[in-house]
Amino acid sequence: MAFEGLTSKLQETFKKLKGKGKLSEKDIKEAMREVKLALLEADVNYKVVKSFVSSVSEKCLGSEVLESLTPAQQVIKIVNDELTKLMGEEESKINHSDTGLTVIMLVGLQGAGKTTMGGKLALHFRKKNKKPLLVAADVYRPAAIKQLQTVGKQIDVPVFSMGDKISPVDIAKASLSFAKDNGNNVIIIDTAGRLHIDENLMEELACIKTAINPSEILLVVDAMTGQDAVNVSESFNDQLGVSGIVLTKLDGDTRGGAALSIREITKKPIKFVGIGEKMNDIEVFHPERMASRILGMGDMLSLIEKAQQSIDEKEAKELGNKILNQGFNFEDFLTAMSQMKKLGPLNKIMDMIPGGNSKELQGVDFNQGEKEMSKMEAIIKSMTLKERRNPNLLSAQSRKRRIANGSGVTVQEVNKVIKNFESMKKMTKQMKGMKKGMKKSPFGNLPFV
Repeated sequence: MAFEGLTSKLQETFKKLKGKGKLSEKDIKEAMREVKLALLEADVNYKVVKSFVSSVSEKCLGSEVLESLTPAQQVIKIVNDELTKLMGEEESKINHSDTGLTVIMLVGLQGAGKTTMGGKLALHFRKKNKKPLLVAADVYRPAAIKQLQTVGKQIDVPVFSMGDKISPVDIAKASLSFAKDNGNNVIIIDTAGRLHIDENLMEELACIKTAINPSEILLVVDAMTGQDAVNVSESFNDQLGVSGIVLTKLDGDTRGGAALSIREITKKPIKFVGIGEKMNDIEVFHPERMASRILGMGDMLSLIEKAQQSIDEKEAKELGNKILNQGFNFEDFLTAMSQMKKLGPLNKIMDMIPGGNSKELQGVDFNQGEKEMSKMEAIIKSMTLKERRNPNLLSAQSRKRRIANGSGVTVQEVNKVIKNFESMKKMTKQMKGMKKGMKKSPFGNLPFV
């Protein structure tokens, strides 16, 4: 998980402060030294660390903290505010053109993940009721055009291509006319990269920029390269002038130093982050939410938004009613698991829940939980439709043996799934009884009942 090491060390530091009650200047200086070391170990740029710790220390040594009844909480609030400020304070939105045609140019080194990120962005805009168009302007990398076409097909977004014999500048210009003629209003241009920054690369990108006057030039950088990502961003911005940063593979970088350094060094906002390999593994970058995650306080707003986007509200209500009215069967259980899967892997969900990134949970194997869910799904899918809709039929041993053989598990594991299902039904029956009891109680009309 991103920032795993940093989060753990910061939580340990704050825990020591909370145990002291009143704080002295010496306590704060010691805590700031630990914060400084934690940031440096997280691969945050040294100049950024020095400036950050200096600013936090100055505010923490003020009377508001030293004379406060809850000084540790005040310190945490200051660190949270300064982290938010460091990463840009608020969400930086895409600059949509007033003309109705928003042109986004993706630039970056080879291997940063531009092509995949182009698809993720296209899917993001499609969900926002835009009509995106992907443009294959990388004519040098073998199979780059084919890769973009595959991505486009996967997310049902059209791809404009003129082959690899036409200049990228001409392809970019022609894509604008194509978009106007076909009703596309967001153009995402996948440009070529190099293994390193060179004069030819920058000259070509500058020519494309001049020819199409893009609404946004987004630099795609690999978060896992740490300080190199910061250096690449600074160089691209100096030579080309980018409008924003997109960090890929943030889920694979447990340190997170790039995310904490880039904004301060380049003065350009991080607009999106890639958090996985799937096409919907993309998040709008919210500095205040990311600061909250780093401090182990979760990110419930992002989790709620993810649930709203992923889960069918009508279907969820129907499932809820079935559970409470004892009409819930294994067919509904499959639907519920399908809804849960849409939220993403358990470790990413836990990252958004307050305390979910705590030291106590670091040894928990979330992959094991997902394996158990997959096994349960295989068992239920090995049942006949009649059995799924009428779980009472599963009392027969012959049926259990057939299901076990079909799902590659033991009869005992099938029994465990059935037993857990029955226990859940009993629990919901009790919950319904408690709900009725509360309505009949003299406190039933209170707003919290």
